[in-house]
Amino acid sequence: MKDLGDLKYFLGIEFTRSLEGILMHQRKYTLELIVEVGMSTTKPVGTLINTNIKLTSKKYDEKVNRNKKVSDDPLVDQIIYQRLIEKLLYLQMTRLDISFSTQTLSQFLQQPKISHMNAVLRVVRYLKRQPGQGLLRSNGSNNVVTAFCDVDWASCLLTRRSVTGYMIKLGGSIVS
Repeated sequence: MKDLGDLKYFLGIEFTRSLEGILMHQRKYTLELIVEVGMSTTKPVGTLINTNIKLTSKKYDEKVNRNKKVSDDPLVDQIIYQRLIEKLLYLQMTRLDISFSTQTLSQFLQQPKISHMNAVLRVVRYLKRQPGQGLLRSNGSNNVVTAFCDVDWASCLLTRRSVTGYMIKLGGSIVS
């Protein structure tokens, strides 16, 4: 066995030690994602998803808008959308702030529309604001378990199912 010293970089995750603990972030991965999408020169945004937007599936549009023509066309190349969601899912390991948006947008992987792609690109513009943000694993000795939960009752427009989110902390560090 060979000692390689302190951990700096592993599976795309960068580790930085400080007096408060260990910071885990994916700054390099985030910057590569921004360049790959072609948003190097765009302005960053402060919020993830526009609050007035209603993201619906093609099935929902067909059921509700039978006689109306829906102006939101399906994407020609679904693979680009699917790969972006894949990259955001990997990035959310250290960026918990994008978890809800990524989960919401991943529901439309089978038949994404232009509005879904615009929402994904907005998430990338949000990431551009602070590409080095990550998780801090506290080095404190507090072993108290704290849990938080939130439910949005019947928020799915088509199925009327609820959306639940939770967070569990051990001391000052997020565990799940």
